[in-house]
Amino acid sequence: MFTGIIKNTGVINKISRDKNDCSLEILSRIKFSKHEIGSSISCSGVCLTLDKFSKKKIKFYLSKETLIKTNFKSCKIGDIINLEKSLKFGDRVSGHFVQGHVDTTCNVEKVNLVGKSWLINFKLPKKYRRFLVEKASVTINGVSLTISKITKNVFQIMAIPKTLKLTNLMYLKKNDLVNVEFDILAKYIKNYEK
Repeated sequence: MFTGIIKNTGVINKISRDKNDCSLEILSRIKFSKHEIGSSISCSGVCLTLDKFSKKKIKFYLSKETLIKTNFKSCKIGDIINLEKSLKFGDRVSGHFVQGHVDTTCNVEKVNLVGKSWLINFKLPKKYRRFLVEKASVTINGVSLTISKITKNVFQIMAIPKTLKLTNLMYLKKNDLVNVEFDILAKYIKNYEK
C-alpha cells in the first residue's frame, strides 16, 4: 500500500528482456537496507518487489502479466521512474490509498500550461469512465492526483509545480502512455452495484 506522494525518482539503467518477463535496473538516490529486500516498491505506480540493491542501483523482476498491463512494455533505458516505498504503520497518508495494481494504461491527449501548473488531458476507453468521479482521486504513474474534469472519453488533472518537479509527469507529452490506477473505493462500490 502506498500514498501516491512521490518524493523520489530513478532512471532505468539496464533492461534484460525475454518473451515472458523482464528485469530492470534503476539508478536512484533512495536508500535501502538489507531487510527491505523483498519489500514492495511503487515504480511509476506498479507495485514491484525489490530484488537486489547495491549503492545507487536497485533491481526488480517484472512478470509477463505486469508487462502486458503497464507501460513497462515499452520502457527504455533513460526513462524516468517515480519511486515510493510502501507505507509503514503510523505513516501520514497525504495522498490516497494506492495499491500499485495498475488497472489500465492510457495516452496523454493534451498538455496545457496554466500559470506554472499543467492541465493534462488523458484519453480513456469509455468502459473505464464509471470509475472516475470529478474531484476524486486517480493515480497516474504512481502519483496521487485529483480529477478536475471528465468528458466523454477524456479526464483531466492539474499538476502543480511541486508535483511536476518531484515526478516524471513533467516529461509527459501528447500520446505518451501512462499507468492508471483508479481509486480503490470507486472500484469496490462499482463491483458492489453489479
